[in-house]
Amino acid sequence: MDKPLKISVVIPCYRVKAQVLDVLGRIGSEVTRVVCVDDACPEQSGAFVEQHCKDRRVKVVYLPQNLGVGGAVMAGYRAALEEDPAIVIKLDGDGQMDPRLIPVLTQPVISGLADYAKGNRFYSLENLKSMPAVRLFGNAVLSFMAKFSTGYWNIADPVNGYTAISGKVLRLLPLDKISRGWFFETDMLFRLNTLGAVIIDVPMDARYASENSNLRISRIFIEFMWKHARNYVKRVFYNYFLRGFSFASVELVLGFILMSYGVGFSLVKWSEAEARNQYASAGTVMIGALSIIIGFQLLLSFLNEDMRNQPRVPLQSRLP
Repeated sequence: MDKPLKISVVIPCYRVKAQVLDVLGRIGSEVTRVVCVDDACPEQSGAFVEQHCKDRRVKVVYLPQNLGVGGAVMAGYRAALEEDPAIVIKLDGDGQMDPRLIPVLTQPVISGLADYAKGNRFYSLENLKSMPAVRLFGNAVLSFMAKFSTGYWNIADPVNGYTAISGKVLRLLPLDKISRGWFFETDMLFRLNTLGAVIIDVPMDARYASENSNLRISRIFIEFMWKHARNYVKRVFYNYFLRGFSFASVELVLGFILMSYGVGFSLVKWSEAEARNQYASAGTVMIGALSIIIGFQLLLSFLNEDMRNQPRVPLQSRLP
């Protein structure tokens, strides 16, 4: 008879004292270990859990200093991996994620369809009515940037933090290099793409009550823009030049060269014509315009190929 799978849950705890016990109480029997990470919480969430939660599956990890939500999750992952779990769940302690969805979230990973499963709050349009307009807009913007930088264009809600990952795949991730702040969810997707992991969406409801979010879009927008751009360049270099070379690689290089030449040539000739108070010749205009048009079309073709280039064979099926 096969042994039941070990399923661990990681819960970062920072200012969730009012909700965390309710979250812990709704975690089902399919879970074998729950790791609560007290990220130097000013409310002493870890001590509160130890005092009031009698569930023997619960283990509290204390961090000596605040590492941010990403750092807390990575610490939780390390603690969970010590018991060699088959699947590790990341669940927030503020009550926005229903623990009763854990069996649904883990099913694609258990069945071998995916290496990483994420909740998708955008699956049902009716469900979006419960999401505050500011959060909806902010998540939409962050989601598009995440698709661009991670390469997972088929994921509808890439910034959703309700996730399940194969233990074997988790061991391959460089946990010490993943962002410690709010960017960690997208950074994980970037790392998973470079490994060739398959990710799947799992529909879930968005739940919003009296909890306060520590995330402020206005504060992290510039930081996220820079990190998305950095990860995009890295991903393209890894996937299209370092680990593989295809026609899409040629399209990217030629498109970038032609676009740059067309824009530079047009600006120089326009400046010269302005200085002489003359109009540029038709041939000069056509050289610049054709370079820009052809370069733009090549870049669009590369983008289309990138959107189609999704990992399809689960990584866990290729690991010993």
